[in-house]
Amino acid sequence: MGSWASSDAARATMQANRSRDTRPELALRRAVHALGLRYRVSVRPLPSLRRTADLVFTRAKVAVFLDGCFWHGCPDHHTVAATNSGYWQEKVRRNRERDRDTNLRLTEAGWLVLRIWEHEDPDEAAVRVKEAVRDRLPVRELDSPHVERI
Repeated sequence: MGSWASSDAARATMQANRSRDTRPELALRRAVHALGLRYRVSVRPLPSLRRTADLVFTRAKVAVFLDGCFWHGCPDHHTVAATNSGYWQEKVRRNRERDRDTNLRLTEAGWLVLRIWEHEDPDEAAVRVKEAVRDRLPVRELDSPHVERI
């Protein structure tokens, strides 16, 4: 059975791509942590839904996804693949469709979904995350020593 990759080099590049702990993700996590927030990393917000969020705030029910510009079709930075373009165009279309489905399912379950592009400034994105978490936590929980610190 042949590989889906257009070449051995393309296959090696694809296999080297990380699904978590990427540079943009680590920068966002550091910025969010510096603001005093604590979170879970790479977990399913809904155990029954096979979708993993990059940062999860379980008490506030906030799921943060850091989307790559190429993989999720960023309107500002997405580039069309020069090789095997039909395959990649369909792959990005399916990713975007799955993202919409994920947003819908989590929203219906009472979660707030934040989608952040990899090109966004991590400090600015962290402030958005902090505000979203703060807005969803009851006031009494903000004073508890056992809650995500804001």
